[in-house]
Amino acid sequence: MAVFAYKGRSARGDLVQGTLEGSDSGAVADQLFNIGIVPTEIKATRGGAVTRTADNSGWRRLLREKKVEQLDLMLFSRQMHTLLRAGVPIMRALAGLQESAQNPAFSRMLQDLRESLDSGRELSTAMRRHPKIFSPFYVSMVQVGEMTGMLDETFMRLYSHIEFEKDMNERIKGAMRYPMFVIVAMAVAIVIVNIFVLPAFAKVFEGFHTQLPLMTRLLMGFSSFMVHSWPVLLAMLVAAAVGSRMYVATPNGRYQWDKYKFQIPIAGKIILKSTLARFARSLALAFKSGIPIVQGLNVVGMVVDNEFMRARIEQMRDGVERGESILRTAVGSGVFNPTVLQMIAVGEETGDMDGLMFEIAGMYEREVEYEVKTLAQQIEPILIVSLGIMVLILAMGVFLPMWDLGKAALHR
Repeated sequence: MAVFAYKGRSARGDLVQGTLEGSDSGAVADQLFNIGIVPTEIKATRGGAVTRTADNSGWRRLLREKKVEQLDLMLFSRQMHTLLRAGVPIMRALAGLQESAQNPAFSRMLQDLRESLDSGRELSTAMRRHPKIFSPFYVSMVQVGEMTGMLDETFMRLYSHIEFEKDMNERIKGAMRYPMFVIVAMAVAIVIVNIFVLPAFAKVFEGFHTQLPLMTRLLMGFSSFMVHSWPVLLAMLVAAAVGSRMYVATPNGRYQWDKYKFQIPIAGKIILKSTLARFARSLALAFKSGIPIVQGLNVVGMVVDNEFMRARIEQMRDGVERGESILRTAVGSGVFNPTVLQMIAVGEETGDMDGLMFEIAGMYEREVEYEVKTLAQQIEPILIVSLGIMVLILAMGVFLPMWDLGKAALHR
């Protein structure tokens, strides 16, 4: 028996980790699900019988091999819906998809699904053997589809959900691309001015033999520091970057960083609204598929890629477990605006929570789309003011001594 190290989340969403013995990672995943733990990572330990590929050709192949991407999973969901809806048996469907798969890693995953089904496992159980490809939300949806006999419809819903996630991620990346480009461009301009431009003026000012204005002295001092101490600055920059990554890797650091994301000027509200849109759509999909509310909040909390939002969702789940209404727990979370809270209240009263959550997701999607379109207009005033201040400081520091050039010449 091999020894596997695992990480997962309990029924309450708490992070748990440890080691278990099993014939393979799938058997370990089955053990964890039996005790109420949803695995997020399972790896063979060095002392186990199952180890990583040791030969050079093996690890080189793994390095060169393309990983399973979100687009692969989206197409898989769409194709499974089409095949199952046409009446194709699931084993034949998986075999056909494996033959046409262009990604070797995805092909091996499909082969493992077929072998698991051959051994008597259900499709959802087989998918749990691949936690890096199938999220807990995806597996839970497939499990509900198996129990209700609506697996084809479930795959269509998952396709729409993954397509939405992909579109939202691309919008966020597009929204952040312009601000990051502006910040990097300004940083590069400051470095060039201080290392190449100001030292040339410093040589001219040295010939004045008079006290320079305060602004000029500050600029020249900072430029001299950058020219002579750039290794120290570079080391400080690298240390700050490494330290920040190490801090964010800790649970508290990740929580604080994810919370701060929502407070970033201009971009923060886009990130918040897109996160709320993903949460609302995921929860609506869970409700529509028949997943109980507590279990739905649990799996949605695991899927949300933000520790701060995950904590708020877990807070809502705990409130529902105590018998509180969804509206009351949503008010206590402090992340929804009054309009959304009113829609949640109507959904609870009418019993149409899935429909209202879809409406909430659509509302946030439209707001994100509008914010992204107007992002350049919102950033331009800040950019103009920042560049104006930088040019003013540079002009005052460089040209003030020029204005006193006549006075300086008399003192020579």
